Amino acid sequence: ISTGLAVAGVIVIARSIRITKFQAASEIPVRFIEGNVSLRGKVRSITERGIEVEHVPIYLPIISPNKQDYYASTSPLLVHLAGVELTPEGKTWLQKNLVPPQTVWLKLISREDDMLHCLVLLPSVQQGSMWSYCMNEELLRLGLARRAPIAGLPPGSPLYWRLHRRLHRAEVKAEKKGRGLWKKEGLWERAAKALKDNPLLRLMGRIFRRTRTDLETSQKLEKCEYKTGNSGSNFLLLSFVRQEVSTLHSSCTCLRCWCHLIS
Repeated sequence: ISTGLAVAGVIVIARSIRITKFQAASEIPVRFIEGNVSLRGKVRSITERGIEVEHVPIYLPIISPNKQDYYASTSPLLVHLAGVELTPEGKTWLQKNLVPPQTVWLKLISREDDMLHCLVLLPSVQQGSMWSYCMNEELLRLGLARRAPIAGLPPGSPLYWRLHRRLHRAEVKAEKKGRGLWKKEGLWERAAKALKDNPLLRLMGRIFRRTRTDLETSQKLEKCEYKTGNSGSNFLLLSFVRQEVSTLHSSCTCLRCWCHLIS
């Protein structure tokens, strides 16, 4: 009798946790979300909304449904990386490193409508290490994402702060090493940017272009046998310079502002 009860208990537990195949976020029981249960799945695709993952429950020959139905393709779950906001480079990296039909584990964090917010883990066998590989943390460590509020969790809850500290540590590593969006510009890059944005140099460039245009116009007029005095051309150029200097004075009153930009 005791053996029979034990077997029955195992069957009930297995059915309630592992062998049910979910095809939508709404099908997942609330207790799974609250208990942060991990679900196995196969990557279907990477979209603008998130990662599409087909749930793959554990197959038990005696307990599970028909094997053919078990392996049949079904609607995928829509997954968002919890607490992470991807950069464009991060999306590209994710598409290269999560290739269908790669196996992943989804640690459930919260649910919003048809979206599951999860920690996405790669099995250790795929990474050749003893530990799971968390995509959320890796993207932050590489500077390919920034931390974002963890949707669906109260900000004061213990789980929220555990995840917040975990993701914060990963982001700090990227910031210290200057990776990705935290990459710092070198001295020459900062100087080139400052020179490019400097009002004085823009003025000189406009004067040069205007002078060249006036010379080209003068040459064309001479070819057409028109008599053009230098005084008229010089007057036009002087008026242009005065106008540009007035504009420069209103935007940058001192050349020291430019020196401050590149310092």
